[in-house]
Parts: sequence; C-alpha cells; structure tokens
Amino acid sequence: QVQLVESGGGLVQAGGSLRLSCAASGRTFSTYAMGWFRQAPGKEREFVATISWSGGSTYYADSVKGRFTISRDNAKNTVYLQMNSLKPEDTAVYYCAGRSGLRGSVEEADFGSWGQGTQVTVSS
Repeated sequence: QVQLVESGGGLVQAGGSLRLSCAASGRTFSTYAMGWFRQAPGKEREFVATISWSGGSTYYADSVKGRFTISRDNAKNTVYLQMNSLKPEDTAVYYCAGRSGLRGSVEEADFGSWGQGTQVTVSS
C-alpha cells in the first residue's frame, strides 16, 4: 500500500481554478494507477478522474470533462488534479486514491489506498 496525502484545496469563486496535489509515500508509486473522487455534502462519493501508471491513459467523469485534468509525476511520487472553470456544484471533499495495477478505474472498490481528503469550496 502507499500512503497518500492531498493538498491544494480551498475557497475559490466560480470560474476560478485550483490545483490539487496528492503526494504518495513508498517506492511502488509508479506501479499504481491513481484516481480522484469527491463527496459533496449529503451525497455519495463519486468518481472524478483516473490515470494509468504511466500517465498515458486518463478518463474523466462527464461532469468534469474539458475542465479538469489529471496528471502525474512519478519522479516526485505525486498525482495532480488541475481544476479550471470551477462551478459551485464542484464543491466537495476531494479524495486521492491508489490501486496496485497499471490501469485506472472508475470504481471505488478497485482502490485500496486513500488519502484523508481536501475540501474544495466554490462560491457563486
């Protein structure tokens, strides 16, 4: 397992941008596919984006496609989520997740490592 720590959350106005970072500990980060999920108040946690071990394959939820970009730097053991054109409905706690394997996934159950979450609040 890898240990994951998110950072970069905060308060931003609608239309603004934030970049979330997720730092991983452990030597096996480059063999992990990664994902971002989010949970809004009163709602179930939902998939946001996922990236393969190499970064060569990414996939997004329809709600964020074209606005969010997931990327990774294996030399720095870090995965990022660049969020542009933010909307109030993007307000949530954002979680970084890792799964041992080459391919990303949209399923929570496929991820065995989770961060503690970082709050993103978008004001209208």
